Amino acid sequence: MDNQTDPKWKNLLTPEQYRICRCGDTEAPHTGEYNKHFEAGIYQCVCCNAPLFSSTTKYDSKSGWPSFYAPISDEAVKGMADTSAGMLRMEARCNKCDAHLGHIFEDGPEPTGLRFCINSAALDFIPK
Repeated sequence: MDNQTDPKWKNLLTPEQYRICRCGDTEAPHTGEYNKHFEAGIYQCVCCNAPLFSSTTKYDSKSGWPSFYAPISDEAVKGMADTSAGMLRMEARCNKCDAHLGHIFEDGPEPTGLRFCINSAALDFIPK
């Protein structure tokens, strides 16, 4: 976890960011600041500032969370099996610091067919 101890993460993040990124929780749908945000730029990890997604791959999935059809690079986001909700899902995590970002679904648009359904609280936006 990027060599940060749990107390340090609690000091660096807001309570909501900590709950989502370090404890694997989810923000309520349609409440995140980046859900309807379509400015050009880069979305990075709120924990470690690693670039995760480009605005060029963002789309409105109408799911209530920011959605992307691909990460900024193959190394930016890792997928892990998640059975926490009583079903098998693919969890999206920051490859650099292991922060929980959201989930990956196979109902996205071309060219990937994937939907990276990401919590706004896990992201910082850097305008182009």
